[in-house]
Amino acid sequence: MIVIAHLSDIHVDASARSRERTEAVLAYLEALPYALDAVIVTGDLADHGEETEYAWIRARLAASRHPVLSCPGNHDRRDAFRRVLLGAEPEVPGAPVNQVLRAEGFALALCDSSVPGKDEGFLEDETLEWLAAELAATPAGTPVFVGFHHPPVPLGIPFVDGLRQFGEERLAALVRRHPDVVALLCGHAHTAAATTFAGRPLLVAPGVVSTSRLPWERDGAGRDYVYRDEMEPSLAFHVLDGRRLTTHYRSVPREAASNGGGPGE
Repeated sequence: MIVIAHLSDIHVDASARSRERTEAVLAYLEALPYALDAVIVTGDLADHGEETEYAWIRARLAASRHPVLSCPGNHDRRDAFRRVLLGAEPEVPGAPVNQVLRAEGFALALCDSSVPGKDEGFLEDETLEWLAAELAATPAGTPVFVGFHHPPVPLGIPFVDGLRQFGEERLAALVRRHPDVVALLCGHAHTAAATTFAGRPLLVAPGVVSTSRLPWERDGAGRDYVYRDEMEPSLAFHVLDGRRLTTHYRSVPREAASNGGGPGE
């Protein structure tokens, strides 16, 4: 059985709110009695893409006992992400940040769907070529998870749908050629959701920093999000047992950061 914890949209900035919520979720994962096969963060790790934000995030993620993999979102900045989080200087400034994890029994490819200077998403040709090569290099029969930040389909939330991943037909064609892709994983929407894409599950992680209001939940003030005092930070667990994939969603009390002895202060 393979268990992957899926976080997204932690939006770390200088505020106590974003850091408390992130630490609560990480402390919860560290306190689990089960060693996870991977922890992924599908974008918007930093709220402003600043190196000080990434330094704080890197210290927390590096303290995890679980393998951690992440990809940029629209709030991230590629070069700072690569330099501070990954400890590598970009060979080509502004190039996409794509990463793969190959573990026993599965592979996990995280693609950079960010578009520098814009909020909507798009997989550049370079990224699709990288993904195609990684899929071709994966032994037949090995389950592959493919992740990115922006959902490639509308989710019924007008604000989010206007900023989704476009040009998705190119990704769909690639996925259809590879039957070992078991699911697509993303974030960006700040809400737990499940749908399909190219005939595979498309699983959206809830936001750690905040939760989107659905159109029928909007209050008189017209706010798009609800924050810490109304809803707890949440995450997803993707469980692959043979070829059966099950996703569980969990909310985490913020007190876990203080009670669970999370990663360093």
